[in-house]
Amino acid sequence: MPDTTFPTEAATTRKLPLVLKLAFTAFMAVLVPYYWIEYGPTNFVYFCDIALFLTLAAVWTEKPILASMAAVGITLPQLLWQVDFLGNLMNLPVTGMTGYMFNSEISMFARGLSFFHFWLPILLIGLVMKLGYDRRAFWAWTIVAWAAMLVSYHFLPVPGDALEFANQPRNVNYVYGMSSDAPQGHMPSWAWLSMMLIGLPIAIYLPTHATLLRIASGRKPVVKGVSETA
Repeated sequence: MPDTTFPTEAATTRKLPLVLKLAFTAFMAVLVPYYWIEYGPTNFVYFCDIALFLTLAAVWTEKPILASMAAVGITLPQLLWQVDFLGNLMNLPVTGMTGYMFNSEISMFARGLSFFHFWLPILLIGLVMKLGYDRRAFWAWTIVAWAAMLVSYHFLPVPGDALEFANQPRNVNYVYGMSSDAPQGHMPSWAWLSMMLIGLPIAIYLPTHATLLRIASGRKPVVKGVSETA
């Protein structure tokens, strides 16, 4: 099977610090039950939550494909989250998407957990640099994202739906528009979904893939075939 990973010098040892593995596992051991109770299991269909589970698998298996998939999927959207969060700190919000992080009615604990949106992409870039980048990540993540969007569209609550409990998310992955209160009205819902299925890979995942590919391939490689791929 041809090698599809662009390894880095650090990839020769394939060792991530045990403290990283334990710290990330501890974080997930707190976040998962809290989110399950607070928001329900459908919350884990969000792209960012899927990326968390891929990252957990990546830090323990040290397989480049897992870290690469998560990096392709969430680096660019979470960069926007970072910018908006920093803007909010200076009273200059960009999109308002992180306004909840400054809402005193939401517990500090919940907001602290949600801060993973800021540091997770940084961690993933570090993992890709350590383990190498697997160029299959673009299509692998795209397939995962398509599945998540189709599940969100066909099975999860639509904006405006009655909910089983107060904090259950509506419009997971924005498959009905950008609001959780009402579906977008500019086009049929199937057209919006189609735009998402086509547009996210082209506008978000492909540029991220190309950037990671360029960064990883620009580093000094080890002997081909040394890198293990998933």
